[in-house]
Amino acid sequence: MTDSGFSDQTNRGLESSPLARAYRTVLQRLDVAAREAGRHAADIRLLAVSKGQPAAAIEELSRLGQRDFGESYLQEALPKIDRLGDQKLIWHFIGPMQTSKCRDIAAHFDWIHSLDSAAHADRLDRRRPAHLPPLQVCLQVKLSPEPRKSGADPDQLPGLARHVSRLPRLRLRGLMTIPEASPDRTLQRAAYARLKTLFCALQAAGHDLDTLSMGMSADLEAAILEGSTLVRVGQAFFGARSVG
Repeated sequence: MTDSGFSDQTNRGLESSPLARAYRTVLQRLDVAAREAGRHAADIRLLAVSKGQPAAAIEELSRLGQRDFGESYLQEALPKIDRLGDQKLIWHFIGPMQTSKCRDIAAHFDWIHSLDSAAHADRLDRRRPAHLPPLQVCLQVKLSPEPRKSGADPDQLPGLARHVSRLPRLRLRGLMTIPEASPDRTLQRAAYARLKTLFCALQAAGHDLDTLSMGMSADLEAAILEGSTLVRVGQAFFGARSVG
């Protein structure tokens, strides 16, 4: 991979704190899942979902080697980004999109995983500061009819991908989904296999995509088996959400 990935997140220097032990366990899960899938662990990027967590927890994970962090709430995220500005972290916005958020996302984040409309894409493109590299973009896809879930419908993807690809301050990297939760490994894999099919269709149409953002604490193994290149892990690190 061209940027921070699993290969940079070694076990060297891991401490014995609860968070360090949780981090080591997640790395081991990723390694086992990658080997089961016949893949290289270095090709799977680990995103620590740090929403609801204090800056101190992010700083501890960064000392262990973690560089990618995901936030959903701007009011909470911006002070942490400012406080940890000297850590050279990579910040991913993973929350639902709103028009009012576009300016701050464009100015303060490196990635967005939840883009689902051309209108929001246009706003992000206009607001992305010229001195920053293009905002890295995953299109969020809605694969289940849950009313609270955001995302573009699968049949909207070709047009949306074409639109985003034309915007100079955005770089389309891939797709993201949050499927309906299920403890059934077969159902987990079926949802992720569907996203992989949509991903491959966009590649066949000429889009240079390299990121499948799928899989979380409870189902990262199923996602990796279906080709995930980025897993978003929060609960396995931090347990129940706590604000600080």
